[in-house]
Amino acid sequence: MVIYNCPSIPDRTSHILGKSKNNPVIPMIEIGTKLVSLQVDYIAIPCITAHFYHSLLSQKLAVPIINMIQETARHLQNNNIEYVGLVATEGTVFSRIFQEELKFYKIRVIVPNRQGQDYINSIIYDNIKAGIKPELDKFQSVTQELKKHGAEVIIIGCTELSLIKRDYPIGAGYIDAMEVLAAQSILLCDTKLKKEFHCLISK
Repeated sequence: MVIYNCPSIPDRTSHILGKSKNNPVIPMIEIGTKLVSLQVDYIAIPCITAHFYHSLLSQKLAVPIINMIQETARHLQNNNIEYVGLVATEGTVFSRIFQEELKFYKIRVIVPNRQGQDYINSIIYDNIKAGIKPELDKFQSVTQELKKHGAEVIIIGCTELSLIKRDYPIGAGYIDAMEVLAAQSILLCDTKLKKEFHCLISK
C-alpha cells in the first residue's frame, strides 16, 4: 500500500459551492499520476467530497479509482436498506453525489434541515478539524431527527465524522463510507474480510 498524504489540496466544499476558485482537481490529478507511475492496481480516495470529481479523475488516470459512494450504495442494497439519512459536508450534500447514486439503487435519502446541517458543519470544521472533542449532543440530535423521519440507517459521509463512529459509542444503525472503502480495497486485492466486517452497518 502506498499512502500519499497532501493536506494542502484546496477545500473541496468551497470549490463545489463556488466560494473558491482554487480547483482541487489539479493537484489530485498530479498525485494520481504519481501513484500510477508507482504501478498501483487501484486508487482509493479517502475523502468523500472529492468523489464529486470521480468521473473527471477517472478520465485522466489510467488506474481504476474505487468509487466509495457507489460501493456504499451497493452495500446498503445488499442489506435490503430502502431509506437512509446522510450526514456529510455541505459540499457533498449540495452536490447530490450520494443522492443520485442511491436513487439509481432505489434507495431514498433524507438530509438534515438547515439547522442540522449547520450542526454537522460545526462538528466537522470547528471541532474535529480543529482538534477539539466533537459535540456529540449535536451529532445525536441530527441523526435522531433523521431516524425519526424514517431513516433505517445513517450514512456517515465525511472522513472527520468517521472518527466519531470510531471513538464513541453512537449505537446501531450507522454505516461509515470510509469503512466501505477500506473493505472494498481489501477485496480488490484478493484478500478476505474477517467475518465481522461482512456487514458494515452497526448493530
